[in-house]
Amino acid sequence: MQFQQLQYFVAVAETRHFTRAAEAVHVAQPSLSQQIKALERELGADLFLRARGNITLTDAGEALLPLARRILADADTARHEVLELLQLRSGRVRLGATPSLCTGLLPDVLRAFHDRYPGVRLLIEESGSHDLVRELARGALDLALVVLPLPTPSPALTTVELLREDLVVVSSPEADPPGGGRQTVRVADLEGERLVMFRHGYDLRELTVAACRVEGFEPDFAVEGGEMDAVLGFVRAGLGVAVVPRMVAARAGHGLRVTPLAQPGLQRTIALAHRSDVAPPRAARELQRMLLER
Repeated sequence: MQFQQLQYFVAVAETRHFTRAAEAVHVAQPSLSQQIKALERELGADLFLRARGNITLTDAGEALLPLARRILADADTARHEVLELLQLRSGRVRLGATPSLCTGLLPDVLRAFHDRYPGVRLLIEESGSHDLVRELARGALDLALVVLPLPTPSPALTTVELLREDLVVVSSPEADPPGGGRQTVRVADLEGERLVMFRHGYDLRELTVAACRVEGFEPDFAVEGGEMDAVLGFVRAGLGVAVVPRMVAARAGHGLRVTPLAQPGLQRTIALAHRSDVAPPRAARELQRMLLER
């Protein structure tokens, strides 16, 4: 039983005329008649009574008609849903990002994407790069914004460098400025400062601690274990200073003093990652394009 045969059958059932049915479905009348006969042979029953030009449905035809209409309607619905998805009227994007990128980079890009494609659902997974790589590999995410180098490089993932971002030192305006109030701060100036530090597994924690050790000292933590919002809040409260991405500091608003790091400073490389063996869905590819063109 072919979809086309059901379409021809419904056309004849509704017009009660083979010629008019052929015109309705834009096919030659002999071809339509042949397909109807083939359908009847397959079903083992006549679908129409043909008497002196009067076309009526048999019992078998009456039984098939509502089923055929439903099949055609379901196919039409499927066609429209796929078309809407291809035109980005619906669908979803499962995007993973580190907490600092959720705070600094993503809000403006996601707003622009949502304004352009309001029917596409955005599902955001906020976690560290290590966890995001694992979620990508098992197919739970379409895209992920990660910090390079990856904790566990994998040929199963494709990464495209998105940007390089400077890190800055943030402190409370009420506290003594780090580095004696100079316009820039060296990593070495953080020796003796109480640091507000992110939790273990956080890319910024590992980068900051490694930079301090290169300068020959172990950082002193006033408080540790927080996510980005908590770290910024603790700094505002005067508990210590923190090293954060420039974009995060720019969006953090009032209540923070921002001091750049002296050259060569500290930077981090942000990349967009996806599985190598599966192309991201259409909506995810469009978000990927917007991120790369930002």
